[in-house]
Amino acid sequence: MRTNATPSERILWRALSARKVCGVRFNRQVPIGPFICDFVSRSAKLIIEVDGGQHGWQTDEDAARTRYLESQGYRVIRFWNSDVLEGLEGVVAEIATVIATLPSPNPSRKREGNP
Repeated sequence: MRTNATPSERILWRALSARKVCGVRFNRQVPIGPFICDFVSRSAKLIIEVDGGQHGWQTDEDAARTRYLESQGYRVIRFWNSDVLEGLEGVVAEIATVIATLPSPNPSRKREGNP
């Protein structure tokens, strides 16, 4: 696991930690299958990846990674480092919008025998 976060990952972590976005808990550097994901909300089944310039030419690998993670039931959203560094508020707003569109992780259910 990476111990040295990039500047953009540190900035985004400060915005996500302690349930600051929609009350959703995120963890950093979470292993899922063969991959280490930047930020993961297990309850919301949401993965946030922050990509540097190397991802500009790794599109096939990123697409395969996303397909695998989605096959595990996660939604994956990606931001460029520059998006986080230059427009954190917009990134956080987009994350909040995505969270709002996700199905509830704990839908209320009627108990058997109760109306």
